[in-house]
Amino acid sequence: MQSELEQRLAELRDKGLYRRLRVISGPQGPRVLLDGKPVLLLCSNNYLGFADHPRVRGAAAQAAMRYSAGAGASRLVSGNMTIHRRLEERLAEFKGYEACVLFGSGYLANTGVIQALAREGEVVLSDELNHASIIDGCRLAKAERFIYKHCDLEHLEWGLRQAAGRASLIVTDSVFSMDGDIAPLEGIVELAERYDCRVMVDEAHATGAIGPGGRGAVAAAGVEDAVDVLVGTLGKALGSYGAYVCANRTLAKYLVNTARTLIFSTALPPPTVAAALAALELLEQRPERVERLQRNARVLRSALAEHGIKVRSETQILPLVVGPAEAATAACERALERGVFAQAIRPPTVPPGTSRLRLTVMASHTEAELRDAARVLAQAVRGAQAEVAPSQFDESRAALVA
Repeated sequence: MQSELEQRLAELRDKGLYRRLRVISGPQGPRVLLDGKPVLLLCSNNYLGFADHPRVRGAAAQAAMRYSAGAGASRLVSGNMTIHRRLEERLAEFKGYEACVLFGSGYLANTGVIQALAREGEVVLSDELNHASIIDGCRLAKAERFIYKHCDLEHLEWGLRQAAGRASLIVTDSVFSMDGDIAPLEGIVELAERYDCRVMVDEAHATGAIGPGGRGAVAAAGVEDAVDVLVGTLGKALGSYGAYVCANRTLAKYLVNTARTLIFSTALPPPTVAAALAALELLEQRPERVERLQRNARVLRSALAEHGIKVRSETQILPLVVGPAEAATAACERALERGVFAQAIRPPTVPPGTSRLRLTVMASHTEAELRDAARVLAQAVRGAQAEVAPSQFDESRAALVA
């Protein structure tokens, strides 16, 4: 049995798909110590720099002393605490919904909600590039699945017609985590109203990054009243850990009674909840951080273009598509040698032939850091692609490097 696992690992190495855990020492910030070496961090979801903000860290420490290190049980047993309720109320108000329910993680939120809402005999419709947690939620649900082409409203409507009145839920990311593009939310909610089904939107990479006051893509599109279920995370722009689901009061109560990932999971630790509360307060008080994040994304996009790399994204996520997995890994290592950490993303996270360096900027990066990083990354990609035989990668899908 052990030799079989070693053989599988060897196959992953041969395909350029082997992964290992790198170690970061010290706090999460724009610069970190990675395996003992100082590097510029360009692959973190700590978009607003709140993970290491003094107020956020202080709130977590105070909560540990006031409440406890952990919640002790699931929320339906004895783990539901006043601090959980307070964050739910604040998030519901921030997002413009009647109610909010905290979950242990974004993965638990998506799998739990989809399982609860997409029942046997019904159909759940999902964008083909949705996050793995959404994909697994659809697989675990008893409903039939229809996977529509990425952001393709015509294909989505075709699926709704085929469902013949059985469609129960359309689910999509708002900002797609590997491409940085935004779902056509206005068109999706219009189709949902026409075919009488619910809409669920995951705002993990939109909250704190786009929309008025950082309230997300749903708010930016002005469709809050038409999105039935809004999922968000506490572990990205809010710098903490966990997730939440916003909905009307009836749907929220239904999830408390039916979402297995909520019912059978220990509640979030009070320090992480307090950290998220402090971060949310900072976001509301300092919306200029969102503007700085957006400006930094424009700076990096422009700097990459100056070095011959065109990135198709309008958000803080900039996918630098390299091609084969081996080339992406080589580009990552080349950049690391020069002090820039941009993780290589490979199948099954992205389709074969589209392995990439997924760049994510933070509000706490400086313009000079981003311009220097663009030069390093362009050289790293150019060198890595030169090592790969032309037959191994699809030029039409790789980054345009002069």
